[in-house]
Amino acid sequence: MIPLSLASCSDWLEVEMEDKIMEPVLFSNYAGYVSAINGVYLSLNEYYIDGQLINILDVMAQYYHVTDDNNHTYRLYQSFNFDDTSIESKNETLWNQAYSLIAHANTILDHLKEIGDTPLSQSQFNILRGEALAMRAMLHFDVLRRHGAIYVNNPDAESIPYQDDTSREIKPFLTNKVVMEKIINDLSEAASLLKDYDPVITEGVKDTQTEDNGVSSYDMSFRQLRLNYYAVQGLIARAYMWMGDKTNAYRIAKEIIAKANTEDLEVFPWVTSEQITSEGRPDLLFSPEIMFSMYNSLRSKYNSNTFASALSLNTRLTFYGTDKDNSKIALFYDYPNDYRRNQWEMADPPQGAEGDDEEPVGTSLYFTKYSDFTSGAIEATYRYIIPIIRMSEMYLIVAESTNDPNEAYDMLDAIRVHRNCPNLDRNGNLNNDILYEFAREMIGEGQLYFFYKRRQETFIISRTGEHNFNMPLSNYVWPIPESEISKRVQVGNK
Repeated sequence: MIPLSLASCSDWLEVEMEDKIMEPVLFSNYAGYVSAINGVYLSLNEYYIDGQLINILDVMAQYYHVTDDNNHTYRLYQSFNFDDTSIESKNETLWNQAYSLIAHANTILDHLKEIGDTPLSQSQFNILRGEALAMRAMLHFDVLRRHGAIYVNNPDAESIPYQDDTSREIKPFLTNKVVMEKIINDLSEAASLLKDYDPVITEGVKDTQTEDNGVSSYDMSFRQLRLNYYAVQGLIARAYMWMGDKTNAYRIAKEIIAKANTEDLEVFPWVTSEQITSEGRPDLLFSPEIMFSMYNSLRSKYNSNTFASALSLNTRLTFYGTDKDNSKIALFYDYPNDYRRNQWEMADPPQGAEGDDEEPVGTSLYFTKYSDFTSGAIEATYRYIIPIIRMSEMYLIVAESTNDPNEAYDMLDAIRVHRNCPNLDRNGNLNNDILYEFAREMIGEGQLYFFYKRRQETFIISRTGEHNFNMPLSNYVWPIPESEISKRVQVGNK
């Protein structure tokens, strides 16, 4: 059974959060609050997965072999054709989805202003308000990372609106700097609220069913599926990196690394080789290390529609090449026994597939990171999760923000040893070493495009694996949807 769906998901989907008649019913008891916020968590799948956002971002990061001269599903995103009507429509849909989810979070927060106005205990109030604030900040941050100018180049550039209340009034566009201040403030308040009450700090992720009595069975369990204290802190570190504030990013990431895994309690332990190679249910997500993820009961469908070997080459998201030794894999993974390399398998070409000059007909590659179990117990949570933030990113943040090259390589090698890789040559190119480790860790998670944008990378890893793709900085800035601009013109509100 899905832990989150047990919390009245169907009820949530039938509730119009703007309907003020229904709100008193929904927020009349603790179960209603839990149902409301679980609905937002579950709806993240509609945005990131059903809305194809993660796929689009990874296509734009040039991970996959999507060429401009065929009819591949994602070819227009590959070439950053923002003026195409289909991309304009998708851009508008994603914008509206984000702000709809933000509106839901704001409705919950509107009922969590003062504990005395709720039927909640102090711990319930703090955790619910903390998670809702973090959700609002995270969603704004992802919109800003797409539509805002590169922050370090122009913090005063006009970016996006910040919707921080339930008012129906159109919010003005704010500068990069003001939006990031609001994001940091929301995340900081969330962390403060969670710090003394989140069981993840003292009990870990609690990835177990406690008892079968409905909503209250899961309110404090499965903390990887919620914006827990450490995940919020991780988002703050990510936000500071976006702003170019490496001092604060370093401080927070180091603190997470030191406190999340101690001798007494390993909250996010490194994945083991036994877990990765488990028969019929390999953990190719490295799930113990994930700090926050979506829970998607239809993940196998997402995999079969996106990466599966049965898909045609005009639909599948795959690496360039014909086999592991003659493909992007050979250039992308510097060590043949890298566990991350095992996220790729060989497939016979789908029936009717046609080759081209770049990739002749033959065997091809398919990505297995999100493949379903073929045997074993079905209750394992990692069967259904899709990562949003993971511990290895904290190590990468420290590596990039420290002033000590040896500490940077210590962080990179800490990741690599748990990926079955040798230590790096410390006389190499540190910036490139960080880039490649980030790219290997985050494939299929929609983060590499933002990494490139933050660092203003104009030459990135290409579809074929060479580090030679010319990336104009303009490719990193998504246009504001025309409908959003038009409604401001209509009301005279910029």
